Amino acid sequence: MTNRMLRLGGFFSVPGNHLAGWRHPDADTNADMDFQQYAHITQVAEAARFDCIFFQDNVGVSGSRALARGERTRAKLSRTVKLEPTATLAALAMVTKHIGLVATATTTYNEPYNIARRFMSIDHISEGRAGWNLVTSQIEDEAGNFGFDDHLAHAERYERAAEFYEVVTGLWDSWEEGGLLRDKASGMYMDREKVHFLDHVGKYFKVKGPLNITRSAQGWPVIAQAGSSEAGRELAARTADVVFTAQTKIEDAKAFYADIKQRTVRYGRTPDDIKIMPGLTPVLGRTMEEAQANYEYLQTLLPDDVALMSLSHISGGLDLSKYPLDGPLPDLPPSNAAKARQELIVRTAREGNMTLRQIARHTAAGTGHRVLVGTPQYMADWIEQWFREEAADGFNVVCNHYPKPFEDFCTLVVPELQRRGIFRTEYEGNTLRENLGLKVPENRYTRARLKEAS
Repeated sequence: MTNRMLRLGGFFSVPGNHLAGWRHPDADTNADMDFQQYAHITQVAEAARFDCIFFQDNVGVSGSRALARGERTRAKLSRTVKLEPTATLAALAMVTKHIGLVATATTTYNEPYNIARRFMSIDHISEGRAGWNLVTSQIEDEAGNFGFDDHLAHAERYERAAEFYEVVTGLWDSWEEGGLLRDKASGMYMDREKVHFLDHVGKYFKVKGPLNITRSAQGWPVIAQAGSSEAGRELAARTADVVFTAQTKIEDAKAFYADIKQRTVRYGRTPDDIKIMPGLTPVLGRTMEEAQANYEYLQTLLPDDVALMSLSHISGGLDLSKYPLDGPLPDLPPSNAAKARQELIVRTAREGNMTLRQIARHTAAGTGHRVLVGTPQYMADWIEQWFREEAADGFNVVCNHYPKPFEDFCTLVVPELQRRGIFRTEYEGNTLRENLGLKVPENRYTRARLKEAS
């Protein structure tokens, strides 16, 4: 843990993480569909020496079932459209040089061969800067787009995800170093001994292989994981290089950090093989009073019905609109969507003795992530404390709207972190793994060959 350096990611939840952020006078309301805005924000992050940018995704419109029933709702309509992230990453690779490019692709409603090929292609295009956020779908509305009436059960989604990971990484190892010869003189295009069929047959997938693309400059794309439930933690410890998580209190964050790091050992890994990066939503001001005023203004843009719908994905199917807004959050049935997020929000409401209105508005402002209101100095103090006390290896910065809040964080907070010597002033390497301080995964077939030879 010596010489640890802070990690920073830009979590782009366009047009803004706050459900009413797009209404702010400074907000670019076209940020959800304008590639030039995506490129601008990414270049701002690269100029600030961020490790990576990250795009969340789902393969459906949240709340679409309610819309189909004709229910009147404005909820989440600010986040219903966005560019498909893997195509966007490939384009962003052309206008950046150093920053990592990470996107979500669900294991619930995809096939491993396509995902393996897509992300390895982005890794080649970007010369080793790609990352795959391996998730199971949370949004139940996605099921209807893939031939299902109901969302897969939580446990089954994680079982499928574990097998999905094995297939994808197995395909990524299809070609050993030196397998692709392209020898004009001999006419040998490949060394058949170094090209491998996967021949995977499992509960969910049957995949022959090999992948029709070789390994990249960083071996594999970096793998991120965002689940914080028991099943999610176990999958992260086994598979992830980076863990994105929602943590709001330092003691809870320290416990989560220690837990994930300890779990890596049972999979033959070390605590340094995985980086923990909670989400952070900054609301900046020149003074604490100005920052608080900026936050309160944002909240005035948020209607109560929109705020209430921010709880829909964790409500377990309970219609919260039937409960008094100034009463307590009712007991919720178990969620088949985001179990860990439901537990976090319920715990926050109970510990803070919050009304339904208060927890809804609190959640809509940060989607469960820590909303940090203050000056650049205050934010740097807070970030440094969490980093030094091993509550986090870094943070995923997700802003209420774009581009100004993110630009302000990069120009006001990042220099303060650099002055404290905890964040880089220049990139250390050429690949995302190098910059994150992660090892290149060894090719399993090369390992086996060397073991046999010894």
